[in-house]
Amino acid sequence: MNLPASDLLTRATAARRVRVEALKLDTPGYRLRERLGTVRPAGRLERALRRGAASNPLRLLCGILRASPTKGVLRAEVDAAALARIYGAGGAAGISVATEPERSLGDLAWVGAVRDACALPVLVDDLVVDEYQLLDAAVRGADGVLLIAALCSDVQLQVLASGARLLGLDPLVEVHDADELRRALKAGATLLGLGSREPDAAARGLATALELLPVVPPLVTAVAWSVDSQAATLERLRDTRCDAVLAGEVLLSGSDPATALATLAATARG
Repeated sequence: MNLPASDLLTRATAARRVRVEALKLDTPGYRLRERLGTVRPAGRLERALRRGAASNPLRLLCGILRASPTKGVLRAEVDAAALARIYGAGGAAGISVATEPERSLGDLAWVGAVRDACALPVLVDDLVVDEYQLLDAAVRGADGVLLIAALCSDVQLQVLASGARLLGLDPLVEVHDADELRRALKAGATLLGLGSREPDAAARGLATALELLPVVPPLVTAVAWSVDSQAATLERLRDTRCDAVLAGEVLLSGSDPATALATLAATARG
């Protein structure tokens, strides 16, 4: 039986809570904070993804992940550092690192590997359910962290977004509809991911982005979060006020991420 996306997300979130509690037992928050160096001001990821003028190329946020919740395993073996170097040389504006182990088969260790391999800003793409994860991301050298509006109450979203900024992290808030967009803006979000987590996420993600982009305030950076990243899709988004596109599956489903990225970059430039 195929469960609705909301049920799958709820199950994955529950599993994430269990793992986070285990992380806390292994390394309590006060120990983790001892490892935190000087906190840099937030804004690094958002500035990198900001397109500016409509004549500028779409920015590309390139993903590192082992599996897709909708397509299964994309790449059984992932060399995060090697991919980071490819993305850095290929014109990426930032790197999204999947660290959630249940659906993306991600790995927290990838964050440090990517951080050591290139200078691009790094987003931790996880199911954030606890402020401990924000601290962990900051200690590992991340520049931003994904927050999913659907998982949070208004108060939780405000607390997590504020907590991220205090740690020098840009909160990228994923929204799926106009109500979540409103809630994200109320929480102070200035970096949004517009997308979908339904089984047909690519089609729904593009539709969601095109629907919501006209009502995103001018000073808010908008990322198309779950689109297919094909040439026709990028061309449509290039003609909107979209700032950036998340590209993951299209780069990792083939054997040559460098060539795939070169094609995307050329389309993003127009």
